[in-house]
Amino acid sequence: MKEHFLSLIDERATLKLGAILATASCHHAIVIALFGDLGAGKTTFSRGFIQALGYTGKVKSPTYTLVESYSLFPKTIHHFDFYRVSDPQELEWIGIRDYFNEQAICLIEWPDKGISVLPEADLGLHFIYQGQKRDVQLVALSDQGVDSLKHFIDLLQNPKNDVTGILR
Repeated sequence: MKEHFLSLIDERATLKLGAILATASCHHAIVIALFGDLGAGKTTFSRGFIQALGYTGKVKSPTYTLVESYSLFPKTIHHFDFYRVSDPQELEWIGIRDYFNEQAICLIEWPDKGISVLPEADLGLHFIYQGQKRDVQLVALSDQGVDSLKHFIDLLQNPKNDVTGILR
């Protein structure tokens, strides 16, 4: 499976999407690229993802800081937002390459702004407005992404998981 489409009826469903995908992909380092217009749900998804892995504090948008990191032993989650980046070389100034390692889970909003300096993503999520709801296209971009997407779909289909608001 290389791609999967979903509709999210509200913010709670977007948080659930993040939580389920975290469960499906948190067993190893992974890079997830998040695409979509302002307000499409990228940061809300990230909050659900990060909190599902055990972080209990406030998940802030890294729009002004470029990156917020969350240490959840043995992994670290780096949540990037490159909306305000005008030149990919700006990312070199923050030591961007140091964030990507075997213990890092990286969520990247606006990855196209850093395309020449970022590693290839394993998964791409495309958030698209559809009236009051959001459509999401999940695309596997590597073998690891294919495995995560397959595990994610298995979790979605498990009747024990609450997927209220996520329409398949």
